[in-house]
Amino acid sequence: MGTVHARSLDPLPMRGRDLGVSTEDLETVEAEQETKKEILENKDVVVQHVNIEGLGRTKEDYLGYEISDVFNAKNLVDVMRKSHEARQRLLRLGIFKEVEVLIDISEGDDALPNGLDVTFEVTELKRITGSYNTMVGNNEGSMVLGIKFPNIIGRGEKLTFQFSTGLKRLHMAYLSLNLMTGQFPWSSLKETDRGVSTELNFPLWMTDHTLKWEGVWRELSCLARSASFAVREESGHTLKSALSHTMVLDTRNSTILPRKGALLRINQELAGYTGGDASFLKEDFELQLNRPFLWGSVLSASLWGGMIFPVGGRPISIADRFYLGGPTSVRGFGMYSIGPQNEGDFLGGDAYWAGGLHLYTPLPFRSTRGGLADLFRTHFFLNAGNLCNLDYGEGPHAHLQKLAECIRWSYGAGIILRLGNIARLELNYCIPMGVQSGDRICDGVQFGAGIRFL
Repeated sequence: MGTVHARSLDPLPMRGRDLGVSTEDLETVEAEQETKKEILENKDVVVQHVNIEGLGRTKEDYLGYEISDVFNAKNLVDVMRKSHEARQRLLRLGIFKEVEVLIDISEGDDALPNGLDVTFEVTELKRITGSYNTMVGNNEGSMVLGIKFPNIIGRGEKLTFQFSTGLKRLHMAYLSLNLMTGQFPWSSLKETDRGVSTELNFPLWMTDHTLKWEGVWRELSCLARSASFAVREESGHTLKSALSHTMVLDTRNSTILPRKGALLRINQELAGYTGGDASFLKEDFELQLNRPFLWGSVLSASLWGGMIFPVGGRPISIADRFYLGGPTSVRGFGMYSIGPQNEGDFLGGDAYWAGGLHLYTPLPFRSTRGGLADLFRTHFFLNAGNLCNLDYGEGPHAHLQKLAECIRWSYGAGIILRLGNIARLELNYCIPMGVQSGDRICDGVQFGAGIRFL
């Protein structure tokens, strides 16, 4: 899937009696070949420009870290090697179908005698890919539909939806192997997870329950050279073994834009009890209430919260903490840019809460029902929340007092597009308030896409 191309040396004569090439000529050619090879390996070169062609929705600055090492090459062989490594990193992002590399001599007014230009020619994946599978066994049948949205807004985001239905739905058990790499620019952090997990899903009265165990080998590294010292301290390998339980009570008539009903989700996670480096107890919940209002509108209220406690005196990893802020939670703030930070990198927190109040209304002036307009809603929102670290030597009253300080909040209005019953897009005008030192804000238009919104 692509090769590295470079301008070659002058072609050598072909061997053979018909060409009239003597043994002495062949030896001379071979000697020149060795000499040129030594020059390629030893002569200093400078990579002046690295270009990426073929980008559509992908943001060029998102790829800077993957190709930056090419500038450190010292000779042509090194340039070709580092270009090939950069090509492999671009392919591993999972957003390109093909990546080709072209190495050429620099041209232009600023060209140096030993300057080179490296060009990556990329072909992006389609915006939507899907899959369909059926499985039959033990007098049971099931159908699995999958939809993937790679590189949604141009920074390597991957959104995957999977829907399954069957003839029987009493107990479902899963065993999966995972290899996942994520980049978190708000923390200058890159995380690669390799692990195995197993879970059991079952209904109980009006609730659905999930019991899960996962064992993950995590590799944390800095996403940029400018990463803060606090993030560099977190870099390295850790092993996480965790047990979790989730209970869901959902009476809503729709998961994306419900008109009525309620949702209660409670999750507990215990890490370290079955081994591993990570050791903590994590509790979080989600509550949502929806009621019909005047003229086809809907009032909706949401409340999120969570707390993580260290176990055994081990510090809590940056990968396990809570994060808050962005178009899917407290709107008007940058993605996960509320709370503790160091040198511009956001480090997450031990506890958080967030609340939202929405008024959803149909589009005004729509002429008919059941058409395209039914996929859209306008909404007016008020969001608030806080995220902080806790001193576990203090009591619950001190913890609540700390969560009540420095509350961030925002209000605004926007338009929502429902994508079936699996996701939604929002385009909002936000006015952030209660901004604290170090917070990143998005004052004005903000776009969001996801399946879970405050």
